[in-house]
Amino acid sequence: MLRFAFYSLLLGALLALIAAAALIGHILPQLPPVESLREVQLQTPLRVYSRDMKLIAEFGEKRRDPVTIEEVPLMLKQAFLAAEDDRFYHHPGVDWMAIARAAVELVSTRQKRQGGSTITMQVARNFFLTPEKTYERKLKEIVLAVVIERELSKDEILELYLNKIFLGHRAYGVGAAAQVYYGATLDELTLPEAAMIAGLPKAPSRTNPISNPEAAINRRNYVLGRMLKLGYIDESAYAAASAAPNTAEWHGQAVESEASHVAEMVREKLVEEYGERAYTAGYRVITTIDSRLQEAATRAVQGALIDYDRRHGYRGAEAHVEIDATADEAAWRAALRGYGTRGGLVPALVTAVAEQSIDVWTREHGALSLPWEGITWARKQLGTDARGPRPEKATEVATVGDIVRVSYRAAEAKDDAPAEDAAAVAGYWQLAQLPAVEGALVSLDPEDGAIRALVGGFDYARSKFNRVTQAERQPGSNFKPFIYSAALEKGFTAASFINDAPIVFDAPGLESAWRPENYSGNYYGPTRLREALTKSRNLVSIRLLRAIGIDYALDYVQRFGFPADDLPHNLSLALGSGEVTPLRLVSGYAVLANGGYRVEPYFIARIEDEESNELFAARPATVCRVCERVTLDEDGEPSDLATLLSMQTLPPEVPAERVITAENAWIMTSIMQDVIRYGTGRRALSLGRGDLAGKTGTTNDQKDAWFSGFNHRLVTTVWVGFDRVQPLGRRETGAQAALPMWIDYMKVALEDVPESTMERPAGLVTVRIDPDTGLLAGANHPNAIFESFRAAQVPPRGDTTSAANDESGRGQPLVPEQLF
Repeated sequence: MLRFAFYSLLLGALLALIAAAALIGHILPQLPPVESLREVQLQTPLRVYSRDMKLIAEFGEKRRDPVTIEEVPLMLKQAFLAAEDDRFYHHPGVDWMAIARAAVELVSTRQKRQGGSTITMQVARNFFLTPEKTYERKLKEIVLAVVIERELSKDEILELYLNKIFLGHRAYGVGAAAQVYYGATLDELTLPEAAMIAGLPKAPSRTNPISNPEAAINRRNYVLGRMLKLGYIDESAYAAASAAPNTAEWHGQAVESEASHVAEMVREKLVEEYGERAYTAGYRVITTIDSRLQEAATRAVQGALIDYDRRHGYRGAEAHVEIDATADEAAWRAALRGYGTRGGLVPALVTAVAEQSIDVWTREHGALSLPWEGITWARKQLGTDARGPRPEKATEVATVGDIVRVSYRAAEAKDDAPAEDAAAVAGYWQLAQLPAVEGALVSLDPEDGAIRALVGGFDYARSKFNRVTQAERQPGSNFKPFIYSAALEKGFTAASFINDAPIVFDAPGLESAWRPENYSGNYYGPTRLREALTKSRNLVSIRLLRAIGIDYALDYVQRFGFPADDLPHNLSLALGSGEVTPLRLVSGYAVLANGGYRVEPYFIARIEDEESNELFAARPATVCRVCERVTLDEDGEPSDLATLLSMQTLPPEVPAERVITAENAWIMTSIMQDVIRYGTGRRALSLGRGDLAGKTGTTNDQKDAWFSGFNHRLVTTVWVGFDRVQPLGRRETGAQAALPMWIDYMKVALEDVPESTMERPAGLVTVRIDPDTGLLAGANHPNAIFESFRAAQVPPRGDTTSAANDESGRGQPLVPEQLF
């Protein structure tokens, strides 16, 4: 009998082995190659950086920050082992004791529950299998785990697990979880934080510290208890950690440089190049953006638009809700739901109004009080150019239940303020409002076109429309320098005279006669071109364009990157009636800033993969002045070796093409420096620099305000206007609405940058001329001024008759038709 039983058991075991072998033989061909884990590509988001490696943005459904096992603190490893698999370093991939426990539970409860899974089995499931709960999948999981243990070391398996596991709130892997929940790196985690993260794999939603904090604390304390039992921590550490409060809160992308419009430009470019893989392949894009300049640009745009908005009055609360005296913080929070901070302006609920103060509540800062000095600006807006009287009481401005905006006005340093007046110079919170007007700023390195700063609007979260690249608006007088440059090339000089007098055009196709005017409404008679551009005289520009010819001008301005087909083929071209984007305009100004070379704006410096392998590197056309002096022989080799060796740096791969002469660029820069010294750009003198040149721009009815300016290190264009075209208001010219934005940005951008002036080309000479005639002045002329000319265009010596008194008005004989 015993012998029968023995043989029966032996036969059963043999049959079981045969069945298991057959089953494994059936499953093995279905399993993926485990060795692929060595080259596994984790889905890692696209990250965009500034040139100084500050994170700008992250794109992708999964937030992941892969780490090596050496970067994982021992405390965090132990927390995961305690929570998931304390025998990980001892079993062969499958913990048969745990599986046996799971089997007993199945028999006793008759329910299929996941149990007994080791970390290695979870790696097998997460990388190769579906999450369905079936016996076949479980068997595949077991077989794969055993095979994985043969191929990889324990540390390699644990590294894969800690980078792959889902931990809630789009966080995959411990690196991302530490950032999402605590805004920290792994080495900054505390024991209770590590235990909290280690408790998440079992149920990332149900035990989440943000969405279900009570359950999360229970789970965390369970993990801490397991760590205590296993000897990973002592009693005192356990007591302190289990008593610690839940400090987890959602941390968005750890953005270090705000450049959302640039980030979107990069995203579009990467998706165009790599498709949907761009979101998961872990690409790193290093842009040309300078984070310091970008921050200054953002502040300048927002500040200028807020200042414009204040000049035109207070439009009132964004919304109003009814709240009663018993309302608590929860009710206030609910009232502000859906209102986010925009451009630094914080949404606030008015909770009380006194005679000369307003109490508000904000999500970010709690209860605040707005003093009278932060309210008095809020004169009611009656129209674009009309405001009501200054308020005498706070009740004229706000009522309880209003949803408004507030901003913090920083303290103003006053060295001579006595100590007892400290409160008077302290910072305070003030009433604000989201500006209805919009604006843009773009700044380039004129040597190669690298975009150093770009702000496409007041706030990206409010409007994703990129006004730098997408808004086509009339540049007004900001376009005049290109017409004047064309005139210089046609034979005019900075001392040529054009008559500033009324003119009427009554051409077929026009509904009424066109009577262009100067902004001031005044006329000044014969005017030198230098003075005409400095003072932005419209009628001079129109006559100048007529003199050089519209077709010639259209062909010439293409050198600056303006397609002729996109511009008007009539005299309104002289007043900037064609529509251009700020990016197109600043690239045109770059030609003047760099001395005559055409460069193309670009914003991606290089693209790297996850392993830091370079996938793309920009090769921009770059200014190379000395390259023009190097001649090539018949074989294309440099024949002037001495010139080549004199270069301090290697010549660029792609030298930029010269599109206007050095003489033309130098004279135009000189004239535009006068725009800042004596003309419409005088406000820029506040920067205290002598190397700045620029031009204002204002369109009809002040619908667009511009300023473009540069030195030889940086060229910047700014624009202010409404998305739905309408007047900005009286006196809201380029000098008033746009130039302050440019000044605020350039003040920071050029800080500690030494002044740099363009070397005067050898073909130019500077002589003294009579400002009334444009002719050479005698040695004793009391009002003589200096002017620069090409050597062949130096005017003759004049007599005592001035252009103003000359019957013909032609004081400068080089171009006798110029007055018209």
